[in-house]
Amino acid sequence: MKKMFELSKRSIGKTKIEMDVLGLGCAPLGGNFVDLNYNQAAEIIKFALDSGIRYFDTAPWYGFGRSERVVGDQLRNSQFIISSKVGRILKPGAVDNPSNYGMVDPLPFHPVYDYSYDGIMRSFEDGLQRLGLDHIDILLVHDIGEFQHGEENQRHFKDLSETGYKAMDELRNNDVVKAIGLGVNENKVCLDALEIGNWDVFLLAGRYTLLEQTPLDSLFPKCKNAGTSIICGGPFNSGVLVGREMWNYANAPKDVVNKVKSLKKIAENFNIPLPAAALQFPLFNEIITSVIPGARSKNEFKQILQWFTLKIPIDFWKELRAKELIHHEAPISNN
Repeated sequence: MKKMFELSKRSIGKTKIEMDVLGLGCAPLGGNFVDLNYNQAAEIIKFALDSGIRYFDTAPWYGFGRSERVVGDQLRNSQFIISSKVGRILKPGAVDNPSNYGMVDPLPFHPVYDYSYDGIMRSFEDGLQRLGLDHIDILLVHDIGEFQHGEENQRHFKDLSETGYKAMDELRNNDVVKAIGLGVNENKVCLDALEIGNWDVFLLAGRYTLLEQTPLDSLFPKCKNAGTSIICGGPFNSGVLVGREMWNYANAPKDVVNKVKSLKKIAENFNIPLPAAALQFPLFNEIITSVIPGARSKNEFKQILQWFTLKIPIDFWKELRAKELIHHEAPISNN
């Protein structure tokens, strides 16, 4: 089937990877916060491939292996770039209450954190088995940081810095993976990681979006100096920018809701769907390699493609800056 449209490409760090500026985040395909069966998930991937999407991001965490299985099955005979993650080992035995993990009908495993050399190597090899693929292009250390672990992060980061990074670097140096990085939800751990190694890319979820641009203050300048690219995960900030009440994986606080209302009012004045602006905004920054929204249905991803290709006038972005709704240093054009 002929692709619906051609996407422009950007490079990952100093690697040879040329990646589409739009990819598919595959957390929903594992049943994270949504009830999707295998056939529904497969339909989304097939539609994405037919539409020209070639970059897909998954992880063992998503449905405790469910996402990996359906993603691998659908990509196996296609051309693609895939990122997946390490840091959790899936061990046999179902969790008692999947909803506590934000899961709907996960596979009968439970995750155990392990950021050591052995843990990362095992997680990587187990992931290949679940995917049924012979390679992973981009390997990311998943959910390291205080946001996820609190006080326990000191121990986990020690494991990563003392032995875990060696595993990541070894896999890259041996051309087993093409790029390494983190897949996280916070700026600080990325800054910490830059002190212990040479990373190609950080998949940063929810921190550089239309709603917030905190990485501009410190993280992005240091990433630029280090040659580290950024993949923008969670461009809708867990859904609050598409009309849902979720922000950062929880109920949106009042100040966030009020800011979204202000953004939406200006978008309506320009007759622009706010989600279209949310998808396009991150890519004005050249450090962003790709934006990877998730989709819960084929029709939802079809809508995402329409938002992504919508023409948005420069005056809209200038108005957001004038109203101080976006960071004064945030790029608002590709020129």
